[in-house]
Amino acid sequence: MNKEWSELNKTLQTKLKKEETFTNGIETLCKLRDQLMEELLLFRKELKREDFNAIPFINADGYHSKTIAYSIWHISRIEDIVAHTIINNDEQIFFAGNYKKRIGSPIITTGNELVKEQISDFSGQLELDELYA
Repeated sequence: MNKEWSELNKTLQTKLKKEETFTNGIETLCKLRDQLMEELLLFRKELKREDFNAIPFINADGYHSKTIAYSIWHISRIEDIVAHTIINNDEQIFFAGNYKKRIGSPIITTGNELVKEQISDFSGQLELDELYA
């Protein structure tokens, strides 16, 4: 996360905690999400497939020990779960669109249970075009 995103994240968290700034917090969240999506689309355009599976710092803590493909999977699953199960109380896009099969994923979770080489192996199984869909 870069400095600008970090500041937007802090701002949105502060705004979401107060009723009078909640709507503005949602707007800040959407701005942050739009910026993230721009970066992800740029990755798709500029990176090779193997770049999405690479873990350059496998023993590091935090985001440095994850792959790009895993990170896209993780945030997409979280967003789908929150938006549909928690907020809308309807069926997740993942299940409604048969994305488990389409993406080629062996799991339906956010992937928190995966570690080190499991993350890289998992990433290599994912069909990127469907993951981006």
